[in-house]
Amino acid sequence: MSASAQSISEQAVIDAQTTWGEGIVAIATIHADGGDYTARASEHINDLYAYGETDVMFKPTLASEDQFRETFDEALSYFIGQDGTEDHGFAISGWTNVRWESNGIYTDDTSAMAMGNYYFTAPDGSETKVEYTFGYILVDGELKINLHHSSMPYSPE
Repeated sequence: MSASAQSISEQAVIDAQTTWGEGIVAIATIHADGGDYTARASEHINDLYAYGETDVMFKPTLASEDQFRETFDEALSYFIGQDGTEDHGFAISGWTNVRWESNGIYTDDTSAMAMGNYYFTAPDGSETKVEYTFGYILVDGELKINLHHSSMPYSPE
C-alpha cells in the first residue's frame, strides 16, 4: 500500500482497497476459526486508518445510534462488536470476499479519494452491495484512511 512521496497513484488506491477487503475477510476467517480476531481487527485499523495521525471521519454502514466513529476504540467496536452498543461486529459477519467497483478515483500529491460500490460476499455466496467513499492521506509513505463513509443503497420500501 505504499505510495511515492511525490504523488499517489490510482494503483496505490486500488491496492489499498484490496488490502482493506482482504483484512475484513481475514478478521471474519480468524473469528470463525476461534482465533484472536480482536488482534487482527486492531492490526487492520492500525495499518489502514490514520487514527493517531490526524482526525478520521468514519461513518460505517450499520450505524444509526452512534453514526460516527472518531476514535480507534469506536472503530474497533464497529468491526468486532461490543456489548451495550448497537455494534454487532461487521467484520465478524462471515464475509468471504470483498469486491470493489469504483465510480472514480482522484489522486494528488498528498491525498486521494475514491467512490463507488463494494460488495460483501456472505458464506452462502450472496452479495451485499454497499456504497462507499474513502479518503486517503500519506503517512510516512503509506496510504492511510482519513475518511470512510459507507451506506446501503436507497430503497423506497
